[in-house]
Amino acid sequence: MSTMRATTVGCPHCGRTNRVPVAAEGRPKCGHCKRPLPWTVDAGDDDFTEVAERADVPVVVDLWATWCGPCRMVSPALEKVATDLAGRIKLVKVDVDKNPRLSQRFEVQAVPTLLILDQGETVARQAGAAPAPVLRQWVEQSITARKG
Repeated sequence: MSTMRATTVGCPHCGRTNRVPVAAEGRPKCGHCKRPLPWTVDAGDDDFTEVAERADVPVVVDLWATWCGPCRMVSPALEKVATDLAGRIKLVKVDVDKNPRLSQRFEVQAVPTLLILDQGETVARQAGAAPAPVLRQWVEQSITARKG
């Protein structure tokens, strides 16, 4: 089954708005300037496999809840990391209250819980909020360690 849902992303380089599918092969690029776009999407129990596990770029999974203060604090930091690493990662946000199967599967005990998936396999895990530079370093080290 192919997910035809899409999200709109403003290009951080030229400002143009682009439609980006939530699940697709490859890496999204701006239709105007052709530079990589940050890829941030929501996923749930029903489409997580297609959206996150089948991605051909490493995926940062943000398991969060609407009532969680640290989750609201870490969200802009994660979006900055997704923008800084556009073309290299995909950010997938999962509301644990609306998606109990994923919460149980990943044994979420605290939110936010952050995961890095590479070809569907969990390669790193971290609980709690952190500033963007710390998160970026964690993501880059996890990706590099996986490749090397």
